[in-house]
Amino acid sequence: MEENPIHKTELKKACINCGAELKYKPGTTAITCEYCGHKEEISLATSKFEELELYPYLESMGDQKNSEEISMLHCKNCGANQHVEENYKSLHCVYCSMPLILEDARKEDWILPGAVLPFQIDQSASFTIFKKWVNGLWWAPNKLKKASLDPQFTKGLYLPYWTFDAQLAANYTGQRGEYYYETQTYRDSDGNRKSRQVRKTRWYPASGHVSGFVDDTLIKASKQRAGRVPSKIARWDLKKLQPFNSGFLSGFVTEKYTIPLKDGHTKSRETAKQIATSWAAGDIGGDTQRVTSINMKLAEETFKHILLPVYVSSYRYNGKEYNFFVNGETGALSGKRPYSFWKIFFAILAALIIIGMIVVFAQGAG
Repeated sequence: MEENPIHKTELKKACINCGAELKYKPGTTAITCEYCGHKEEISLATSKFEELELYPYLESMGDQKNSEEISMLHCKNCGANQHVEENYKSLHCVYCSMPLILEDARKEDWILPGAVLPFQIDQSASFTIFKKWVNGLWWAPNKLKKASLDPQFTKGLYLPYWTFDAQLAANYTGQRGEYYYETQTYRDSDGNRKSRQVRKTRWYPASGHVSGFVDDTLIKASKQRAGRVPSKIARWDLKKLQPFNSGFLSGFVTEKYTIPLKDGHTKSRETAKQIATSWAAGDIGGDTQRVTSINMKLAEETFKHILLPVYVSSYRYNGKEYNFFVNGETGALSGKRPYSFWKIFFAILAALIIIGMIVVFAQGAG
């Protein structure tokens, strides 16, 4: 018998990692994600960050009370735009290590960051993490080993991101799948007749409405080339954000956003639709779900420009640029490593010589 259930959810909040619904964990002050284990503390105080109204900025970039001029250095080699505080002495690009010319600095307007997540580990700790990782690599070229012995190759960088908040409401249509099993007979390779249980799915139409608050949808704000800031380390605890203060930037490099607010907002709507689809699937229930349509509306949209910490180690090998990244909060590391042709060649050659000697010895003994 077919049925057409209509579901109505209570207020939901999306997991910033996977978009699934966060649920309250009894006996705590936390809400958790059942799918990826992400946990957020329930804030008992009002937010101390200023959320900027989105549409005035999209229309005219708003008034200038939240904007200012900043001195930027443009790397002519890789294209990165970087702000360097006066007490940061090493004027080299954090991504490709090419020199930055102070006389080429220019003033540019930017939307003042609303918040910053200060580095939680220092350069020494990040360098130790990088060095330990390099020492564990097989067939690493000597130049990489040398880089791991010199802390000047590891630099602290604040990355720009947009965050978007909104009240989300969506109507959906779809199907709820319920599993059932049938017994099927078959013959094995020896011709014996056997039976087995085969899972099948009955589908029922479903539709309904979901709504909730989408908090801090995180969208990168710089056009990072291939190989920059791998997604596996690009996760920060946004509960540690502090109101923006330029003092946090001292001694570090800050990359300016190059993805406009409008483009970041478009990307955030795509993420919001994924969240709405996830909520709809949870609302449909059953053993499996299909969401065939989502009619989504966002209201009370706000945004922030925030800065998040990462350490970068970069060098060139055989004309190719390599970057290694350490998350400035968690210490997570990721990077693509080169292989030394000559180390591999001589290792194979040595192995062949040893095998040859064993063969000769065995023949002589025989």
